[in-house]
Amino acid sequence: MPYRKLSEQVAKLSNPQRSDIFVRQFRAAVRDGQFDAVYLPDRFELPKIYSKRGEDGNYRKDSKDMVFELTPEFEEWFQNIDQELNQGRRTKRIKPSLEAYEQGLIDFKAAAEETRRKMLASQEKGERLGKSRSGGSARKSKTTSRKSKK
Repeated sequence: MPYRKLSEQVAKLSNPQRSDIFVRQFRAAVRDGQFDAVYLPDRFELPKIYSKRGEDGNYRKDSKDMVFELTPEFEEWFQNIDQELNQGRRTKRIKPSLEAYEQGLIDFKAAAEETRRKMLASQEKGERLGKSRSGGSARKSKTTSRKSKK
């Protein structure tokens, strides 16, 4: 059975900027028993380029290398993961605006129902707060008179 290093497999990714996620998913699959792998004492540098906010320089991270068996099951798993990593991460959230409602990008009826629900929840919260304050401050205070000794 042929073997391959994790670092060699990372080089085969179609999108190297997602290599960190691939390594994380690879380790999770090994942990779950989908395929076998062993650690090597070597480390390799991930092809992903990181940048810190507010700073000019870039940096890279490294990871422990591993060896695994190259099986048809692994090849199928890799194809699926590589495809997932190439798809868009998240759809962009559309900001509510007149144009977005007119173009049908946002469902007006659903947004109106959500607004109504939020307004009712806010009103109920205010009423509960008002009731708790009025009921809590209506305590009768006991005054005791002290006789002063002279």
